[in-house]
Amino acid sequence: MTFNSADSFSQAYPEARAKFLEAAAAAGGVLDAVVHPERGPDGGELATDVAWLGPHDAERVLVMLSGTHGVEGFCGSGAQIHWLRRGEAKRLPAGLAVMMLHAVNPYGFAWLRRVTEDNVDLNRNWIDFAKPLPANQAYDSLHDIFCPAEWTDQTRADTEAAIQRFAAEHGAMMLQTAMSAGQYAHPDGLFFGGKGPTWSRRTQTAIYQQRLAQARKVAIIDFHTGLGPWGFGEQIVVGHPDSAEFGRARR
Repeated sequence: MTFNSADSFSQAYPEARAKFLEAAAAAGGVLDAVVHPERGPDGGELATDVAWLGPHDAERVLVMLSGTHGVEGFCGSGAQIHWLRRGEAKRLPAGLAVMMLHAVNPYGFAWLRRVTEDNVDLNRNWIDFAKPLPANQAYDSLHDIFCPAEWTDQTRADTEAAIQRFAAEHGAMMLQTAMSAGQYAHPDGLFFGGKGPTWSRRTQTAIYQQRLAQARKVAIIDFHTGLGPWGFGEQIVVGHPDSAEFGRARR
């Protein structure tokens, strides 16, 4: 059977969740869910849904994540659903299982926000909070510029001018680092990493501990959007091009 990939994408979180659960069940997946304490804009339930396909005791597991940055879940959800609808689960090699986490950050997915219910960017939340929190002095100096008390045409113009001055004085790379490297001092600010593990991080950790304890090899694909040309799939590896891990990922 041929599927139009566009049909696997959704207009809203409830639609995406329903499609995922239906496709995972039809593919023979074992389903589970961790319900979020908040509700969606329609008053509906929010959850991180889990689908396991393949042997429960597999030593090799491929993990696919959607919605780490909530609103980006529309892309990851569509990719997960289309993979299921294409029947890829039937073609898994022996000894390999697939675990899908649908909507790691269901609050952001449903409310069309990158961040969690507590304004945390999940990628910046995975640190050791038992140690001193990372400092970002450059962001500290720009916080009031990035997040003025009032958002008007004048403050918007002032913000743009101040950002351009900072870039002219310190360089575009320093501006990018200051803005997006993560900061832990301003809960109302940009790329806030939190003061401790969020609900989404705790949930993801618990799922990994429960489901992956037997695995000897785990590969994780975390679907995001926002980089590269429109509609272009870009594979991102955190590693130098000359490193062994980069070579392995490329193969």
